[in-house]
Order: sequence, then structure tokens, then C-alpha cells
Amino acid sequence: MNDTIAAIATPLVPSAIGILRLSGPGAAAAADAVFTPFQGGPMSARPGRTLVYGALRDREGAVIDHCLCTLSRAPHSYTGEDTAELQCHGSPAVLTLGLEALFAAGARQALPGEFTRRAFLNGKLDLTRTEAVADLIHAETPAAVRQAAGQLGGALAGAVDSIYDGLAGLCAHFHAVLDYPDEDIEPFEAAELSAALAQAAERLDALAATYRRGRLLNEGVPCAIVGRPNAGKSTLFNALVGYDRAIVTDVPGTTRDTVEERVNLGGVLLRLIDTAGLREAGDEVERLGVERSKTAIERAELIVAVTDGSEKFSREDGSVIQMAAASGKPWIWVVSKRDLTGSCALWSADKEGRKPAAAVSLSARTGEGLDELERAVAAVFPEPPGGQAGAALTNARQAEAAGRAREAVRRGAEALAAGMPPDAVVADVEEAMSALGELTGRTVREDVTARIFERFCVGK
Repeated sequence: MNDTIAAIATPLVPSAIGILRLSGPGAAAAADAVFTPFQGGPMSARPGRTLVYGALRDREGAVIDHCLCTLSRAPHSYTGEDTAELQCHGSPAVLTLGLEALFAAGARQALPGEFTRRAFLNGKLDLTRTEAVADLIHAETPAAVRQAAGQLGGALAGAVDSIYDGLAGLCAHFHAVLDYPDEDIEPFEAAELSAALAQAAERLDALAATYRRGRLLNEGVPCAIVGRPNAGKSTLFNALVGYDRAIVTDVPGTTRDTVEERVNLGGVLLRLIDTAGLREAGDEVERLGVERSKTAIERAELIVAVTDGSEKFSREDGSVIQMAAASGKPWIWVVSKRDLTGSCALWSADKEGRKPAAAVSLSARTGEGLDELERAVAAVFPEPPGGQAGAALTNARQAEAAGRAREAVRRGAEALAAGMPPDAVVADVEEAMSALGELTGRTVREDVTARIFERFCVGK
């Protein structure tokens, strides 16, 4: 990291503001080469963290914009290095010319995520905060924003470090007794080890349990819209998406394949899946569509079962409802075409008492009742009461590391119960610590960090 990197940190589209970003030992010199303050000396002679107004110049020295510049000196910056930002007008041509001038001044093009990677390598961010930066950039709902912001603030790192430090204290006590037998150190008791392992296991169980919600916040909830042909599934799908994404006709069986879109409903990010109508297939293409609908139900985390409220409840409607109820997933019954009928009889429960999470009557064509569906979805996926925002695991890497830590602690507890000596148990404790260290970056391989930064854009 002995070189200086530069990048355009904002989308390359016409906008009010565009930002050129620099980091590295030559950041101040490069800023001096392209930016001339209207008053006072060069940026390299100015106090850090002050905004200065001046002229941005291209590589030939011609003025191309009037902009603001700020310089932050190491280690008091995002990356821990000298950094500079040029806040220009958001003309793609201006930004491109400015970047070329920075290259001419000795900087090189930053790689995707390289600014944040330098922040991690310089100890400004741990890995959980690093991943939170990417999560915050991609957040699509208020809940996802709060989770990412809390994680960026250290909520997840704090939870992990607390478990790690407890295990580290256990190991330190063991090795102190072992290495300094003549010192007046309190003996290492099996009861102490057993209680500490039980507490660590309980906390790791609680941490692992956060993954489902954290994953759904980031990736979205797979939501299958199912029903017999012409029940109003595609019309509802289009109404929720906000445009005509799925083909809608009066001909039953129009939808032959699954159609997917992401939508924010009730503060919940849904990955909506419009499915082929569930009925006895009339041809091979429709049969394949029905099979894909059943597959969508299997992988869904939420099922919206749609029946046509303008027609008599049919045997096919009953099959759809029973399939949703028997899935074991939360499901919402939607009675469609409310504009064509004033009321409908709602199915309450099957013979095993499996009720829907909610039953909603609506018209996807007029929008009447869509707000009721929104409230129903929000009720199925509420924010946990009293939970600290940002303390959830949000990706498979985190969940896998936490799972290995939990498994190592479990093995240690079983070894202790089987009468194994403390040193064998402590080996499992140290393995758990290593796995927890991967969560925050205390112990991490280069290929792991490479995968993490693949999600980042250039300039961040």
C-alpha cells in the first residue's frame, strides 16, 4: 500500500455532485497538482478536514470546474492513510478529465472496494464493519438500513468479541496455571470450564439464530404467489411490482413459467415469484410450469395463496389452500377481484388447525385492500422487540464461521463430560476462538478477504 489510488466515487451519470477520491502517501501532492484554491496556499499546506473552494484543472492545466476539496491526514481518515476528496459538479466529462489529471499526477486507478480494503488492513474497520459498508450500499428497506448501520457501528463485532474474550480469558487462565506452577494462581477447575463452555454455547446459539432474519433482510424473502389459473395472481404481482411485468389475459394458464421481481412491501424486501396456475396440466409446457410452481413453494419463506373472489370456491381453490397450509411456511390467503364482489367466505383452518397468518380481500386492479396485504406481510416478519440493530449475522460466511465456533464449543463440552483432560478441552476452545476471529478479521485468509471485497464498487 505504498502507492496512491484514485477513483470516481459517484455514479458516472449527470448529477448535481460528483466526487473524486484519493488515498495514499501521495494524496496531498496529487490534489495540489489538479486543484488550485481561490484563496491561500495549496491543499498540502492547509489544516486537515477543512473544505476549500477552488478550481479543478485537467492534465494540461485548463480549468474544468469550480469545486470543493478536503484533505484528511493519516491516521485520521477513512482508510487510515492521507486521503483527499474533490467535490465537483456531477458531469461525467468533468469527472473523467479530473481522474485523468490525477493519474497524470501519479495516482493509479483504484480497484473495486480498495478504499475499504485499505481501511481494513490499516485497522480502521474489522471485517464485520467492512461487510456492513457493502450491506448499507445495497440496503433496500429501512430495516436493512438499520441492520447495516448498527453493524457498521460495531454491534455485531461487539457481540462476537464478547464471546471471544470470554473464551480467551479461559485459555489464558489455563496456560497461566500450566506455565507458572510456582505462582500463586487460582487452580483451573473443571467446574469453571464447564460453566464457561455452557455460557459460550448459549450465546453462540443465540448468535446463530440471528442468521435467518439477517439473511432475509439482505437477500429478501422468497415469496411464492400461488393459485389456480386466472385467480388473479399475475394481476396482483404486477400491482405489487408497480408495472406490467407478468402477462395478464382472460385466458386461464397464460403464465407458463415462474416470474421473479424484488419489491419492498410493509418494510419487508420480498422476492416475489409469480407462478403458473396450479391445476391438472393440459400440455407438457403447462406441466413443467406447474412443477416449477411447486418447487417455488418448497423454497419460499412466505406463500401468498390467491383465490378468485368473484367465483364460487372450487375444488382447485381448496387444493391450493391445502398445499399452502401443509407447506409449514407462513402463508397469507388473498381473495382477489374485490371490485367484482362485495364479500366472500374465508377458509379458517384445515382439519389440523393450520390457519393462515392473515386473510385479505383485495382488488389488484383498483388497489383496494393492498394496504391490508402490506400490513399482513409486515406482521409476519416483525422486527424483534428489544433486539440491538446490527447484531445479526447477514451472510453465509459469517454463519459458517459462527457455526464452526459453536461446534467446537460443543465438542469441548462433550470431551469434558467424558472425562478428557483440560488441555484437550482447551484445544477445542482455541479452535472456537479461531473461528470467531474469522468473523471480525482477527484470523482470516487472503482468499476470504478477496471474496468479501468482490461486492464493492469502484471508489468505495
